[in-house]
Amino acid sequence: MTDSRPWAAPFVGGAWLDSGLPSVERENPARSDSVVGSWLAADEATVERAVGAADDAGPAWRRRPALERGRVLVRAAELLESRVETLAELLTLEEGKTLAESRIEVVRSAETLRYHGLQAWQPAGEVFHGSTADEIVRTHRVPVGVVGVITPWNFPLNIPVWKIAPALVHGCTVVWKPASYAVLIAAEMVRALLEAGLPAGVLQFVPGSGARGQQIVEDPRVAAVTFTGSEGVGRRIASLAAARGAKAQLELGGHNPAVVFPDADLDLTVPALVTSIASGSGQKCTAARRVLVHDDVRDALLERLVPALADLRVGDGLVDGVQVGPLVSRSARGEVETAVSSALAEGAELLAGGPGERVPDGGWFVRPTLLASDKPTIGIACDEVFGPVSVVLPFSSADEGFRLANDTRYGLSAAIFTGSERLARRAADELDAGLVNVNQSTTGSELHVPFGGMKASSAPGPKEQGSAARDFFTETKAVYSTATY
Repeated sequence: MTDSRPWAAPFVGGAWLDSGLPSVERENPARSDSVVGSWLAADEATVERAVGAADDAGPAWRRRPALERGRVLVRAAELLESRVETLAELLTLEEGKTLAESRIEVVRSAETLRYHGLQAWQPAGEVFHGSTADEIVRTHRVPVGVVGVITPWNFPLNIPVWKIAPALVHGCTVVWKPASYAVLIAAEMVRALLEAGLPAGVLQFVPGSGARGQQIVEDPRVAAVTFTGSEGVGRRIASLAAARGAKAQLELGGHNPAVVFPDADLDLTVPALVTSIASGSGQKCTAARRVLVHDDVRDALLERLVPALADLRVGDGLVDGVQVGPLVSRSARGEVETAVSSALAEGAELLAGGPGERVPDGGWFVRPTLLASDKPTIGIACDEVFGPVSVVLPFSSADEGFRLANDTRYGLSAAIFTGSERLARRAADELDAGLVNVNQSTTGSELHVPFGGMKASSAPGPKEQGSAARDFFTETKAVYSTATY
């Protein structure tokens, strides 16, 4: 390749496939007339080869001492940390988030690699007393085998690392299909792992269409599939995996509430809500889609929240001072605009942003938008809109606030803003969400803490992140031994 722009292709069986496949150009979502780079798309035969290569590499990788597997991840973490600025710039060019947000993602991805790499130094099982004096029973974990990893574009480094790092350290091999809007930065993760010493065949990289993801899910050699993305696709994956007895780990959508009580500290609440609504251009499954406000504090909150959102600077994420980058594509912007227009047609009041608000030319920009309604059944109060959009809904009692917060099929994240320890404890018990935040943004999580939702936001089974990740990527054996001495 003579083109100096970023380039990527399938990586199969230890080699980049640099010819014979269709080429795809990726535009800069902040400057749609500018091409960031190009990549080659995997076809059916490529994925077939990739799964075969991962299957072939499995026995040797499984036999590799866990400490050696962990060292590869730790070295990859060091490589990412040495390339933060370069990788952050590419991430912003391709996905659109601000450079500050991209730097955080690269650093967090390195920390996640290191965390899971160091799990190789943790205890590997438990020992139990047997029923006789000479018997010992211990648990022993083994890798599930080939894992299919299908990831989204909104966190194109961090979410893949959540999945790939624990899979690798626990002895699995991986076939990874990244989202088509973020292939170039994903390929840099592959290169870092290879440079860190990952053997050929252990990680296969197959960018391509959704059909390639389905092919991975349906392949009988793939023992487990981990997916983050839309609810509809996730349910299809779960059905296909269950039909052949494969494990499936799903992280899907959210329609997350932020519940504001009269005793909330507004100096703390307003910045947290701004982050919940607008960070990452609202393209987060943990973003606050509903702001539930007690009648007694509604006016005081909106007097601060509306101008705080209106003052956010929207633009190219590479420009200093920009706080909200573009959406990922023209179609993504169209979906958000349609949803806002529909909400207005249903009687919602526009408080900030919305149609007609001036945005920079040349990209897929949307101003942070805040609506208000007294009807919790309007579409935008029920269906996820993947952008910087939220709707304010009223409540008059704690019981009503908790009921409205839970009145959704989703259950990923929720926040409560209050000075009451009693209400905070009630939120921990009663909010139907895998992440409950007290006086904090809905969007945060820690890499060493289990991550996942409830209801339609996830699938039953082990969470992602933290020590829970091991439960998905391994099977547990009980080994009974009797001494013969």
